[in-house]
Amino acid sequence: MAVRVIEGYRLHQTSRNAAVISHYGFISVFPLFLVFTTVLGFILQDHPGYQDDIVDSALAQLPIIGDTIATSPDELSGSVAVLVGGLLIALWSGMKAFISVQNALDDVHEIPIDDRSNFVATRLRALVAIGVVGAALVASTFLTAVSGKSDYAMIGNALLVLGAATVNAAVLAAIFRSLCSTPSSWRDVAPGAVVAGIVFALLQLLGTTIVARAIAGASRVYGSFAAVIALLAWLGLHATAALVGAELNRALLATRRLPDPAALPA
Repeated sequence: MAVRVIEGYRLHQTSRNAAVISHYGFISVFPLFLVFTTVLGFILQDHPGYQDDIVDSALAQLPIIGDTIATSPDELSGSVAVLVGGLLIALWSGMKAFISVQNALDDVHEIPIDDRSNFVATRLRALVAIGVVGAALVASTFLTAVSGKSDYAMIGNALLVLGAATVNAAVLAAIFRSLCSTPSSWRDVAPGAVVAGIVFALLQLLGTTIVARAIAGASRVYGSFAAVIALLAWLGLHATAALVGAELNRALLATRRLPDPAALPA
């Protein structure tokens, strides 16, 4: 089975597709930072008393914009034009990321170009996927972050990670079913979704802890570079794990479709 997955990974150029997905995912992060700072500017304009609370909070540790929040929070200002522009750019890059996911899944299942989803269907599916994955990512990241920083017992932490893995697996299964041009059953997508969901939970747990410690121990300049590199690598690992899960589903499906040797004529 491992040989089938590795061979499919090579034949379907899965590493290239994972790089494209992480590229567009990375691009979407910066417009979201722009949106975040703009919203923060609106809040500070109306409630200047919040400045001290924000500076003393975890918001000042955010990469790239953390220095401005910590040293000059009064320079943050709200702009409707910037807010709308940032949201549109983030939406465009997010759609491109999920269109890349659809193309990657179609490559995994070796679907001919002419048989793939059309222009409109592809983008509608991408919009739905953005909403679903965004909500699930917030939930699973919160669970794994709490488990990594809390003083709960080991059993409690394990349950939190298990909950994040369950959320990830469910979302990945839905993505494998809905974004691929060829319909699949829940049974077909379950194995790869479960494996990738567990990897996602571990990446979110370890990534949150490691990146937070690395940024805290780095200087302001090198901390920003480290955060950018870590973010790109983190997205790449997630994309690779998801597509390897899809390759596993493809390999298992091909195995199930093989004829039973006992049923063959002698």
